[in-house]
Amino acid sequence: MDDLYTLQRGDAPLLLSIPHLGTTIPGDLRGQYTDIALTVADTDWHLDRLYAFARELGATILGARVSRYVIDLNRPSSDESLYPGQTTTGLCPDLTFRGEPLYREGCAPDAAEKQRRVAAYWQPYHDAIAAELTRLRERHANVLLWEAHSIASVLPRLFDGKLPDLNIGTQDGRTAAESVTKAVTDAAAQSDYTWIANGRFKGGFITRHYGAPQDGIHAVQLEMCQSAYMDETPPFAYLPQKAEAIEPTLRAMVGGALDAVVALN
Repeated sequence: MDDLYTLQRGDAPLLLSIPHLGTTIPGDLRGQYTDIALTVADTDWHLDRLYAFARELGATILGARVSRYVIDLNRPSSDESLYPGQTTTGLCPDLTFRGEPLYREGCAPDAAEKQRRVAAYWQPYHDAIAAELTRLRERHANVLLWEAHSIASVLPRLFDGKLPDLNIGTQDGRTAAESVTKAVTDAAAQSDYTWIANGRFKGGFITRHYGAPQDGIHAVQLEMCQSAYMDETPPFAYLPQKAEAIEPTLRAMVGGALDAVVALN
């Protein structure tokens, strides 16, 4: 199962999860997808590179290898909507963020195939999150789960206008202690980047499901505009100069949250 994700273990009370990093569409499924789908355009590109500094903080880093076009690891396995009444993407999406079909005619997964994918791809990632949180909680009274995400800055199908550069989500304060959230928003406010807390993105399934401050698990999602560190058009190149400019802000946000979590012990 390890080929479904990468896992680098650290001993600090910090788990960095990157569930949309994957670009793999298994060979036995590729024939069902459109040519557009095979570009896996809606990947959270390069976040393992951008967050490489987390190793210096002693983080455990978990990154998916399977594309969100196969199954979205940040959605409930029941496929219940996280944002009722808004246009969202589901457990096994059938459209790109721009509304283009992902599957060739007649090839979209049925209910049985979706459940097969849950067992084959979704469950192992979530088992890994749970196992690492348990391991870290055995060593630390409080642990930070940082959900790293990125998205194109302009997607009319999903939201109006251009997103703020930094979109912080704690499900309206439910998934992290107030001091942890404040450390993150203070770091964002001291930067040159636009930001919002609990705006369009309040945290996906992973943040909402695992974030339990009363049990010592503080979950924060950061949905970052890709325009802040990469080219949003194919081939989706990493832009080192932009990435180097935003890295100190990311360090301050993650590091500040980590310090706040440690202070709770």
